[in-house]
Amino acid sequence: MNLNDFLIWIVAFWCVFLLISLLRVPFNQIRGWLFVTIFILAVMAGIFYFAPEWTGFVGGSLWLIFVLLPLNGMRKANQLISAGRYAEARKLMAKLRWLHPADGWREQPALLRALEIGQRGDMAEALAILKRYQNNATSIGRNATVILYKMGARWEELLFWVRNDLSEKILFEDLGVSSYYLRALGETGDLNRLLQEFDRLERNLEKRGDPATVNTVRMFILAFCGQTEELQKSVSISLAMLPKNMRQFWLATAEMAAGNEEVARQQLLALHDEGDMGFRNAIALRLSQSRIDIQQVLTESSKQILSRVAIELKHEGKYGRAVLNDKKAYATYALILINLAVFCFTMYSLINSLGTEGFEGVLYRLGALEPGAFWAGEWWRALNATFLHAGFLHLGMNMMALYALGSFVERSLGIWRYLISYFTSGIGSMLVIAIIARYVPSQAQITVGASGAIMGLIGVMGAIMLSGWLREKSRVAAKNLKSILFIVVLQFLFDITHPQISIIGHNAGLIIGFLTGNLLVINWGKKK
Repeated sequence: MNLNDFLIWIVAFWCVFLLISLLRVPFNQIRGWLFVTIFILAVMAGIFYFAPEWTGFVGGSLWLIFVLLPLNGMRKANQLISAGRYAEARKLMAKLRWLHPADGWREQPALLRALEIGQRGDMAEALAILKRYQNNATSIGRNATVILYKMGARWEELLFWVRNDLSEKILFEDLGVSSYYLRALGETGDLNRLLQEFDRLERNLEKRGDPATVNTVRMFILAFCGQTEELQKSVSISLAMLPKNMRQFWLATAEMAAGNEEVARQQLLALHDEGDMGFRNAIALRLSQSRIDIQQVLTESSKQILSRVAIELKHEGKYGRAVLNDKKAYATYALILINLAVFCFTMYSLINSLGTEGFEGVLYRLGALEPGAFWAGEWWRALNATFLHAGFLHLGMNMMALYALGSFVERSLGIWRYLISYFTSGIGSMLVIAIIARYVPSQAQITVGASGAIMGLIGVMGAIMLSGWLREKSRVAAKNLKSILFIVVLQFLFDITHPQISIIGHNAGLIIGFLTGNLLVINWGKKK
């Protein structure tokens, strides 16, 4: 497999995956993404007909410019906005809007400019900018309206606007409106309505939004309902992306709702000078509110919803992307460095041999798996082969996958269980190849690469998600399990179309990883 073939697979996969994901979102919110994705696929199809050797390079370039850069740029911009760094977010969006001018991106710098000005204290100018965009007919206009109400802590007015000026369809489709509608219910003390409306809107929020948005709404609920212990756990993992002052604000809100008013008041007063005008307005409102007796106010059905919200946030921290915020994946970094060092030594050995051995000869000398040599007593090849790679592309693909998958498994299971699963899958897949080669006659060849170990990590992730689904009925685990099964099917299709790839090694690593993972999560599930 060459780089062109690899890029064709990667770009085609992500374009199709993006199209499937976009089916969940209203057309008027994603027409730009639809156009870009279909355009890239159409260009690749045309080039493949006339010059197939350039298809991957052209498609990869278009994908990088019009999909990867905008998506990652928007993710970075959202992180800056969450941290209150509006000036930096505005400068970034001013560049990104030219790569993706549709779906409201052109207006984003102006809205961020208003937030930046308001942060400096010039509320009159900030409000004047927002009012120019205020429009119920467009998402960007509704977003401007929500920001106006939020900056002034005018939550009663926001509720009036939603109930009288917006349709039920918009409430379900516009995540910005629905999430702040729910917050407004909590800010005005209507806790039963907050929980009932969240129960009604939750599936739609999960379907159309990212986990961070849904978890932020769950944070609102836990805080307004005084669930201090559950919220404390959540802000350390699931909500770690929020700036420190925002986390402290919501923890103080929970303390106040739980009856610890003096503690909450001191925490809020300490935060008064750490945010913008909107943040100070929120603190002033919180200090002026009277405490609600949560146990007396909430109905039994509301209490059940509240309990479920706490459980789902816990599951997000255990099975979702939030686990990546928990701690560094040092073992994964070490494995990547070892693989890179071994590849550098391989290239050094190749250069020193002056071409007399050839690349395959160097790999054999350094420990590539060759069934005949393995059964002759060179057992160490089953380990060495997992650190050797047959080229830059082979190494790059495996290391990117190791970084993405290994980080999750290591942070989920811990270093030692992670290393057990990695080496068991990697060495085990090499042993399966050697065993099959001994009893099934085939052309002699060598096998190298960390692919078996990496497929094993996919198997371990499948075991983790299956455990979460069966034992805890976790929706996030069930959703991730479906994604893992999709990846497995895609990898199988990729393997059967590329004969030079060891489909036996991949499948063996996957199965061994899944079986090992099921053993490793037995006690882990009880301790989490």
